[in-house]
Formats: sequence, C-alpha cells, structure tokens
Amino acid sequence: MTTFAVRPGSSRQLAGTGTLLRFALRRDRVMIPVWIAVNALMVLSMPGTLEGLYGTPAERADLIRQMETNSSLRAMVGPVFGDSLGALTAWRVGVYAGALAAVMSLLIVVRHTRDEEESGRQELVASGMVGRRASLTAALLAAVVANGVLALLVTAGLAGQGTTGALALGLGIAAVGMVFATMAAIVAQLTESARLARGLTAAVLGAAFVLRAAGDSATDDGSSILTRLSPLGWLENLRPYASERWWVLALFAGAVALQGAVAYALAGRRDLGMSFLPTRPGPASGRLGSAGALAWRLQRGGVLGWSIGFFLAGVVYGGMTDGAADLVGDNDNARRIIERMGGQSGLTDAFLASMVGMLGLIAVLYIVASVLRLHGEETSGRAEPVLANAVGRVRWAAGHLVIAFGGAALIMLLAGLGFAVGYGRETGPILGACLVQLPAVWVVGGVAVLLHGVLPRAALAAWGIAGAVLLIGWVGPALNVPQVVLEVSPFGHLPKLPGGSMRWGPVLVLTGLAVLLVSGGLAGLRRRDMTT
Repeated sequence: MTTFAVRPGSSRQLAGTGTLLRFALRRDRVMIPVWIAVNALMVLSMPGTLEGLYGTPAERADLIRQMETNSSLRAMVGPVFGDSLGALTAWRVGVYAGALAAVMSLLIVVRHTRDEEESGRQELVASGMVGRRASLTAALLAAVVANGVLALLVTAGLAGQGTTGALALGLGIAAVGMVFATMAAIVAQLTESARLARGLTAAVLGAAFVLRAAGDSATDDGSSILTRLSPLGWLENLRPYASERWWVLALFAGAVALQGAVAYALAGRRDLGMSFLPTRPGPASGRLGSAGALAWRLQRGGVLGWSIGFFLAGVVYGGMTDGAADLVGDNDNARRIIERMGGQSGLTDAFLASMVGMLGLIAVLYIVASVLRLHGEETSGRAEPVLANAVGRVRWAAGHLVIAFGGAALIMLLAGLGFAVGYGRETGPILGACLVQLPAVWVVGGVAVLLHGVLPRAALAAWGIAGAVLLIGWVGPALNVPQVVLEVSPFGHLPKLPGGSMRWGPVLVLTGLAVLLVSGGLAGLRRRDMTT
C-alpha cells in the first residue's frame, strides 16, 4: 500500500494542512452553512416561542412542576433548571442542538478522512509533500470552524437573554460537536468503510441519547449516573442560564484531547487505505447475482439501523402522548402550535399528528442518504466494474432506489407500529398517518435522484433541500410563519392525520411529482458521462 513520502517530525507530519483545510471548507461550502443555519435558527427562534407559550411566572412555575412529575417528557427533552427564557431555551432545544452539532461534525470528519481514502483521492494527495497527519488535522479543524461559527451565532443571538448563559450554551453545543468529531476520527482509523465509520459513530450518538433519556426519566435534576455517562448529559449539567457549572467544560476538553490523541496515534501506525479492523473480502454466503442484490448488500446495515431507531422513537412518542396532553393543559399558545403542526382535531390527535410529522421529516434524511449512495458509488469508481458487465445504468440505479424508496416506507411503517405499542390504541389510524407522510418523503428523494442524474456535481445540494424542509417543518409552526411558506415544503400539503380528514388529491399529486422527478433523474443518468 502507498505510504506518505515525508520524514518523521512534527512540522513535516502536518505539512499541507492549511491547503487541505481550505479545500475541505470549499468542498463543504454548502453542507456546513446549511447545518449551521438549521441548528442556529432552531435555537434562536425558541425564546420568542417560549415567551408566547409561558409568558407569566405562574405558567413557568406550572411547567416546572409538570416536568418534575412527568418522566416521559424529561426523557425526551431533559429536566428544567430555571424559569427564565434563556433557561427554558436551553431545556427545550439544548439536547437536540447538541445532537445536530454531533451529526454535522461526524459527517465532516469522515468525509475528509476515510471517504477520501476510500475514493482513492487521498492517495493522489499523499503522493505530494503532504504530512501523514495533515488530512486528519484538516478534517478536525474544519469541524472546529463549523462548531465555532455555530457557537458564535448561538452566543450572539441569545445574548439578550444573558451573555453568560448564552456563552455557556454556545460553548456546550460546540463541545458536543467536537466530542463526536474526535470520536469519528478514531472510528475512521479503525474501519475501512466510510459508510461503516458514519454508522458506528452515529450509533454511539444514539446510545448517548438513550443513556441521557434513561437517566433523566429516573431523576429530575440530571444527577443520574446514566446522564453523566453521556456527552448530551454533560451539556444538560452545564446548566446554561441556571448557575452555570463551568467545570463541565473540562469534561468536554478532556474527552476531545484524549480522543484526538488516540486518533493521531492510530493515524501514525497504519498505511494509507488500510484499517485496524479486518474487512471481509466478500459475502459470507450466497452470491451477488444482480445489481439489486449488491445494492441491498451495501445498504442493509443502514436500513436496519434506521428501522430500529424509528420503531423505538414511535414507542417513546406513543408512550408520552397522554403526558404531553397533561403538560399543555390550558395553555392556549402551546395548544395552537401543536394544532398548527398536527391539525385541529383534538389535542391528543394533534399531538400524535405532529410527532408523526416530525418522524416524516427525519425520514427525509434517510432517503437522501440512501439515494446519494449512488453518487458515492459513482465518484469512488466502484460503479465502473459493475457497469462494465451486462448491467445497464438504469438497472444499477434501480437497485439502490428500490431500497431508498422502499426503505422509507418500511421505517415509517415501523414507526407506526411503535406508536401503536407505546400508545396502546388507534393502531389503524396511526399507521395510516405514518404512511401518508411517504409522498412528501419521496418528493425530496426524487429531487436527490434528479440532481444526481442531471447535475451530478451538484448532487450533494440534496442535503440543502433536506435541511430547508426540516427547518420549515420544525421551526415554521412555532414562529407562526404564513401558510404559504409552510407549503413550500411538500409536507405542508399533507392531510393532518390521525384525526383530520383524508385528502387524496395532494397525496396523489405529490406521488406523481415524485415519479416524474425520479424518471427525469434516470433519463439524465442514461445520457450523461459517468463521473470519476
């Protein structure tokens, strides 16, 4: 295997880092701003929303009493540590902002380390005067830049609620991102597949969320040992706007330093393109006799992970439905927001519809990632040997698209089953509500197919489309944006189920639009040159 053509030495080990950093930021000039904008807007929009929901001291005191006795809601968003708008903002979105920063960071690091090696581009870079650890350093610095900008935006945007608390929340969110950036750097050294590196790091993030949720459901002050084992729990215990515990930042700094040191040590002890965990040379049994079988082999791990996650999310959200209704109580503003997200058919049905809609929005991330697997196979050169045989381009693409679009249907079906298990009633209506999200999910997937087929160099812009859809769906109802803005997203045209009336017109139109987008993408793929 190719090794780096530089001599040992601290300066030579990092030769070319600045150039690689500039290149990484240029390549991610769309992805990073979208992730930052979605996260920052989610956080910065919350004080105004919460002021409308809990505008009086009595309403805030009632909220705190409800959270002290409602373990299911504490598992979802964590305990409340103060009654100021800043403290309520940190409570409501802190965990989720930290999780989004973690996802952004792991994607950045894996993209500029293991992805580059897997595609063969890193071998070309390493043939020049580039240090052995330059690529890893540039990837981590790109994550530092992204999380630093996010921290600055959060701090500046929330400074009106209190500068100290805003700084604590901004630093805490960025620190969670860097913990998972350095974790992804380690996993990228251990595995030979970028897909596996992203999956394993995301699994650790999921485990961190579960640990925090389990700990918070058991205690109302974040003191559970399970909460303290999770970096998301550390963010809670930093307590922005509630007598900040600055020493918690030392936990983040220690974890980042330790994991970074491990990643650098591993990077210096392996050849380019190799990994520490062995990779099987082929399937354990059977044959890959078709393009569809190969696509399933490549994507089955992702389908399994998303399926388990959506089923468990359905169980959790279903189980907290009654508790959420109790929490809203007589708060007219909270009721209006939930009804705007979930319809006017009663608070319980509206809450169920809003949670189903949230999972539909998250399913957009699955379908975009699955469709863009085509882009990864093509740009890495792995598609060429397949297409050199008696396999047409459309047949090759169809194998991946069946998994992308069929997998979206599967995870939404499992989410509905999870809701039925957690809620214990209305199984049929809830399953229908989950499945009616699919046309909107498929439209976003169709856009990704169209971009890959017609404008392959702009295929990654599909993540920007997904981010915009998430932003409109999550933040729009809380900000009371006009309906015309909500309807920019395909989800704005769906019927609000369960409880609302089924409207087949928009569902059929969205399904037809998805078919047209996919057809256009496949037609473009047949006519253009393959990207290398």
